Amino acid sequence: MWYSQPMMKYPQHLLQLIENLKRLPGVGNKSAERFAFQILEWKHEHLLELANVLKNIPFKLKTCEECGCLVGEEKCQFCDSSRDHTAEICVIATAKDAFAIEATHEYKGLYHALGGVLSPLDGKGPEHLNFQKLKDRIINRNIQEVIIALDSTLEGDATALYIKKEIADLPINISRLAFGLPMGSSLDYVDGGTLSKALAGRGTF
Repeated sequence: MWYSQPMMKYPQHLLQLIENLKRLPGVGNKSAERFAFQILEWKHEHLLELANVLKNIPFKLKTCEECGCLVGEEKCQFCDSSRDHTAEICVIATAKDAFAIEATHEYKGLYHALGGVLSPLDGKGPEHLNFQKLKDRIINRNIQEVIIALDSTLEGDATALYIKKEIADLPINISRLAFGLPMGSSLDYVDGGTLSKALAGRGTF
């Protein structure tokens, strides 16, 4: 009679590595295992370098208290008063979007990262996002135009409408990226040329 053999378990530390890798978006069990075994082949100094980089993330990378964008130990480049159009503010979901827009060289104004979009299923309501700070900045900086640069998704659309409602009483122009952005698209996956056209061809919202 054949008896099934118990499955060999990975060492505990390897299991911890796999579980942590699974926190990355789109990484499941198999991918995490493959990445983990690849990391095991790295040289000792490369492992220490990665460990040091990860350890210092909370100290070397921070969120700007003013605009919500990502900054290092230097002054926030997105809040610099030398920017050409400081009467414009571009509303984005996450700090990463600012770098994508900057790469187009089409926009020279300020940014405001909300920290996400409205998503009731994920427990993200207005109180979890940076809405009040946005309104305060619009008033205090005498902003003339608010450009809403959110993903063309149900959550992005709902967030855009919420912003429009919240600032409707202010004497400003409100526009939104539109031209060239397909429905359901994320700024992460839009090429620079298309994003540049979306900025240049933004319409009143």
